[in-house]
Amino acid sequence: MTNAQLTDVLFGYGIPATEAADLLAISRSVSVERDEYYLASGQIPKKMAFNLKGLFRYVYLDAKGNEFTKSVILEYNVLASYSAMLHQTPSYFAIQALEDSQVLEVPYQEWLRLKDTNRFWDLFLIRMLEKGFCVKEKRERDLLLLDAETRYKNFLVEFPGLEHRLTWQIVASYLGIKPESLSRIRKKMAG
Repeated sequence: MTNAQLTDVLFGYGIPATEAADLLAISRSVSVERDEYYLASGQIPKKMAFNLKGLFRYVYLDAKGNEFTKSVILEYNVLASYSAMLHQTPSYFAIQALEDSQVLEVPYQEWLRLKDTNRFWDLFLIRMLEKGFCVKEKRERDLLLLDAETRYKNFLVEFPGLEHRLTWQIVASYLGIKPESLSRIRKKMAG
């Protein structure tokens, strides 16, 4: 992508042209192939990224190799294991590309310097953290209070068309159920 194209995409994040230029000066555009891990579990993150194009997930792996999809990250969202990056500790989850994707990668130390030079970035960070907090709070509430069928129906409403971009195993993992249970729910809804 050219800088003009990147600036246009960053505008979708609500970043004005001057701030976009500052961000582009410290970042680089990176391609991430489908199934590639942008961040491995256990890695200490040194970077974050703006998802320009593609689809990612945050995924936990248990000792038996079972996967638990924490989040699905669409375009115009930030990719980061922020608490691990902030504390310079290993990330508990991995960030995996689910499609061939394009991100704008920002080194964490450069990000900190940028934030120190312009108050806009503190406000931007607060807005991104608030957005993430609201998503996390709703997801926790849904997992605790709703049955699997209702969670699936809500998923279809909240993310129209996303089920066509994900495997059924990942949809089931996101919903906190087994693929066989999702199959039964889908069959019941179709009949």
